[in-house]
Amino acid sequence: MMEEYGFVLDYLSSGKSDDVRREPTVFMVGEKFFTLLEAVTKKDLEISVGDRLYIGKELNLRKEVDRIRGRIEMSQISSSARSELKTVIKKIVRMRELEFVVFINKCGPITIRQHQLELLPGVGKKHLVEILDEREKKPFESFDDMLKRIPHMLNPADIITERVVSELSGEERYFMFTRPPTPPHEQYGHSSYGGGHSGWYREHSGSYRR
Repeated sequence: MMEEYGFVLDYLSSGKSDDVRREPTVFMVGEKFFTLLEAVTKKDLEISVGDRLYIGKELNLRKEVDRIRGRIEMSQISSSARSELKTVIKKIVRMRELEFVVFINKCGPITIRQHQLELLPGVGKKHLVEILDEREKKPFESFDDMLKRIPHMLNPADIITERVVSELSGEERYFMFTRPPTPPHEQYGHSSYGGGHSGWYREHSGSYRR
């Protein structure tokens, strides 16, 4: 499964300093699976952090991106890209708010002792009970609706953003919103950017665990 669009984290118009061929390079995060990608762009373009670029299979629709070098890990993106990552991911979460509200309304337990909502930063037993009680009365309609109905809850957009960043950093056992790490032989040049499993909520099939 490929990303159709990516958001720019950093743009190196002269390429990376350690590249043999100095080609304009962009670090991006995918819109659907939060895949971290490195790509070569066409020359002489004005590209800014936060720009949404088409990176799908239809090559004739790629106005900015020449080719995808491949999926990369957090440690491989530039320091500037890392500093922008949280802001750009929050932008995507806000844009896809309805999908994440559906996740909050429908997700279930992982085990008899732990619920998937407890994997979100700041959601402990007290907030878990409140969320389950409120969604039983009426499904949440938006992040703002959650904030109105759950006292003292952190902003859901911030909570989900923190979880996505944590998964991309390799700090988590379960992958709720991102793809699990790519096997080394698939990291570059693979048509699907590597990784066969996406976040659980798209299939309602349970969190992927490594």
